Amino acid sequence: MGYHIVVSCSRFTNPVLRNNFHIVTTPLPRHPCSFLYSTISFGSPPPLGAYHSHLLKNGSLQNLNLANYLLSLYVKSSNMNHAHKLFYEIPHKNTQTWTILISGFARAGSSEMVFNLFREMQAKGALPNQYTLSSVFKCCSAENNLQMGKGIHAWVLRNGVDGDVVLENSILDLYLKCKAFEYAESFFELMIEKDIVSWNIMTGSYLRVGDVEKSLDMFRKFPYKDVVSWNTIIDGFMQCGYERLALEQLYRMVEYGTEFSAITFSIALILASSLSLVEVGRQLHGRVLKFGLNSDGFIRSSLVEMYGKCGRMDKASTILKDVPLNFLRKENFGVTCKEPKAGMVSWSSMVSGYVWNGKYEDGMKIFRSMVRELVVVDIRTVVTIISACANAGILEFGKQIHAYIQKIGLRIDAYVGSSLIDMYSKSGSLDDAWMIFRRINEPNVVLWTSMISGCALHGQGRNAISLFEGMLHQGIIPNEVSFVAVLNACSHVGLIEEGCRYFKMMKDIYHINPEVEHYTSMVNLYGRSGHLFEAKNFIFENGISHLTPVWRSFLSSCRLHKNIEMGKSVSEMLLQSAPSDPDAYILLSNMCSSNHRWDEAAKVRGLMHQRGVKKQPGQSWIQLKDQIHTFIVGDRSHPQDKEIYSHLDSLIGRLKEIGYSLDVKLVMQDVEEEQREVLISHHSEKLALVFGIINTSQRTPIRIMKNLRICTDCHNFIKYASQLLERDIIVRDTHRFHHFKQGNCSCGDYW
Repeated sequence: MGYHIVVSCSRFTNPVLRNNFHIVTTPLPRHPCSFLYSTISFGSPPPLGAYHSHLLKNGSLQNLNLANYLLSLYVKSSNMNHAHKLFYEIPHKNTQTWTILISGFARAGSSEMVFNLFREMQAKGALPNQYTLSSVFKCCSAENNLQMGKGIHAWVLRNGVDGDVVLENSILDLYLKCKAFEYAESFFELMIEKDIVSWNIMTGSYLRVGDVEKSLDMFRKFPYKDVVSWNTIIDGFMQCGYERLALEQLYRMVEYGTEFSAITFSIALILASSLSLVEVGRQLHGRVLKFGLNSDGFIRSSLVEMYGKCGRMDKASTILKDVPLNFLRKENFGVTCKEPKAGMVSWSSMVSGYVWNGKYEDGMKIFRSMVRELVVVDIRTVVTIISACANAGILEFGKQIHAYIQKIGLRIDAYVGSSLIDMYSKSGSLDDAWMIFRRINEPNVVLWTSMISGCALHGQGRNAISLFEGMLHQGIIPNEVSFVAVLNACSHVGLIEEGCRYFKMMKDIYHINPEVEHYTSMVNLYGRSGHLFEAKNFIFENGISHLTPVWRSFLSSCRLHKNIEMGKSVSEMLLQSAPSDPDAYILLSNMCSSNHRWDEAAKVRGLMHQRGVKKQPGQSWIQLKDQIHTFIVGDRSHPQDKEIYSHLDSLIGRLKEIGYSLDVKLVMQDVEEEQREVLISHHSEKLALVFGIINTSQRTPIRIMKNLRICTDCHNFIKYASQLLERDIIVRDTHRFHHFKQGNCSCGDYW
């Protein structure tokens, strides 16, 4: 017997009684479905389990309509275990019964269960309909099971099943997902009814395999283009690396008059950020405001990312003013609550934006705020902030991030581990990098490459080569980045024979085409070791005379070995390929000055000024507790400047007593000897070192980061300082690490 549930509250005048609903249950000798179909105006319905038990007890599952309805409710609530159990309790099943369960498992991604049910359905003599078949074809596509899909298609043709366009689209999708393009193209031509989904499937499949020409040709043939069509083609071109072509289609979409969806705005903003087109991004932002989509969390995140990539962090910050960090705490995250999750992505994009623009301190401040406010931080943000620590060489904060990862229970897999290895290596703590590497059970090529790069950066060429050989012995195939790492390792210690062997191995055995980084490493390998003619021949033999980094590396070697005539010809080549590159002017000017050719040096600097080319200012920085202290040459802005300069003058005097002398030849100005000594003695790394000496305890290692290559005088100065003060001093310049200890450097004066 069923029950009729009556809810009444409208006649209560007392508000308290009105909120305490009067529920009366009365026997209802009507159709058993009435129990399930009855509704309650206020509050939640009884759980499905109660319905199921009731129907099972009173035998109502004999009613197939009622049983199918209950089965569909289980499927819609994603309760597939109970749905499966109920399915086998239904005594008489029809095609609808089978289809409800099969489609439910298909949506849940349980392909094997779908295949088993489909076989059982056929064995029991139940005929599948077009909806059943669509679900099975979907699973064949997901599992890349072309053989089974072709078998089912043959069954459809043999039995004359009337398929609608939905079923035909699922067959089309199967052939394309399984890369059976000939079958797909033939089937597409034979389709009598094609809807917009059919055309979108074809276009999307060509884009997935990178066939831009075919996808564009197919897109032009569309009888009608909806917003999904435009989204597919624009996003597809972006994924294939054809951003300019994607932008062209975006403009055509506007001309076509198709209204943007939220997805269109996200795609378009990503496109604008990848091309650094702030004006396009600004126009898109205006449209977002016009259509009232600025409250959409994921569009907001795309806007933040776009402005960040375009260097407009002020705009990005303004967008986030309405998303306070305390709103993003863990307790606000629910299963269906999307807004805090979207807000978290927005703030993560803000962190990434600061790191992208080299504003590492600002990115770290936001990350600290997120942690302080107990905001859920995703893995992408953690890795981004680790990379910021790596780029800035900030070891202490990097260690705090490592501790934070362990505290929140984040698993240090190969992805996170390689980021930590990179951070520790670039922050001067190779021992910690080794510790991470040894703790990963199954290191992949990325992890091995990070460790090889770390050894190379610290001038441990032999260790890097040993690691590379160990990786090959483990059966791990190196990628192009792995070869950049091992070639750099050879370059840092002048291992010409080994470098040539690995360069040949990369091309001949692993069939990796050399890129700019590989060629530059080889030119640097020849040039730094004094083989200038071999470096020049290598450039022309490999047809890479159009690559600016190659000539820049070669010119640096010419200056190192004081070959001014070759340096002048190389600088001319560099100025032709990159007239706005300041390195070409600086290196040539410095070479002329070091040989007292003051007129030539003045002409080069005059040409540089005439063309509006600006030199990157040299900077050195050092971290003390949670604060970064930055210095430039002759810097007087630091609060401790008087103490720093006084201590520096005293230290230079003490170092001269044990053999140090200022290398005034490095001063690139035609001034008196005494003035040259003043100019050379106030380089940024000297100021950073003295600041570290004053503010840290004796025996504590001092770590200094520099944005340019260290000069020979500062290198000599720090060697003597490490001997006099008996302190380890670690300096990272743009090329490598220098570990100074007891008057010696790990580079062996080879950099």
